[in-house]
Amino acid sequence: MSVNSPENVSSPPAVELKSGSITLPILKVHSANLGDVASQLQKKLGKAPEFFHNAPIIIDLGELPDEQKQALDFPALLNIIHAQALSPVGMRGGNPVQQQAAQADKIAVLADVRTESPPSAEAKPAARRTLPPPRPVASSTKVIDQPVRSGQRIYASGGDLIVLAQVSPGAEIMADGNIHVYGTLKGRALAGVQGNLEARIFCSDLQAQLIAIGGNYRTSEGEDDSLKGRLVQVYLQDQTLVVVPL
Repeated sequence: MSVNSPENVSSPPAVELKSGSITLPILKVHSANLGDVASQLQKKLGKAPEFFHNAPIIIDLGELPDEQKQALDFPALLNIIHAQALSPVGMRGGNPVQQQAAQADKIAVLADVRTESPPSAEAKPAARRTLPPPRPVASSTKVIDQPVRSGQRIYASGGDLIVLAQVSPGAEIMADGNIHVYGTLKGRALAGVQGNLEARIFCSDLQAQLIAIGGNYRTSEGEDDSLKGRLVQVYLQDQTLVVVPL
């Protein structure tokens, strides 16, 4: 009777490399004045401290003017970012010295990504819209018919997300397309997470801790109490999130 030796017994692989898609916040630096950067960053993060605590981020220096880019003390910028409990994992833009400083801190240097639309023959200002029509639901749609509880995170990749129940405080829902919530939205909702600035959030009762479209965030502070309990939609206009009743 033959017996298989341990060498002949196949074992499952210990590791696996697969392509994936992870959405990370991008910190765009517009000034080399680190005092202004520190104070404004602290103010922004203070509006949603739990959401950004220990969050991995990308540092983007691509929009810094050349003269400010040369003056920016990148290691000092990293100290400011670490002091706010953020975890930079990548950077793009900057000069070779700043990129070397990033690599010395085990931060990946990423290629610049241009997302602007090709220029038209004649640029025209976008018309302001008072009440935009709802966008059609994408063909790839994820439907959740149970309450989304605190600590849960749900992501609809490549399409819309429809939640037929409440989203509790501390829960997070994300979609590449639109988000529809037919219950009370008390957690965090992030639509267009892959950069779709045309995505929208539709909700029957908006009490969210944080909402975002295409990386543009807004917290619950200063929300209009008259909109509570009403069907609303959220869309992006002039880089500002607008909440209007339906």
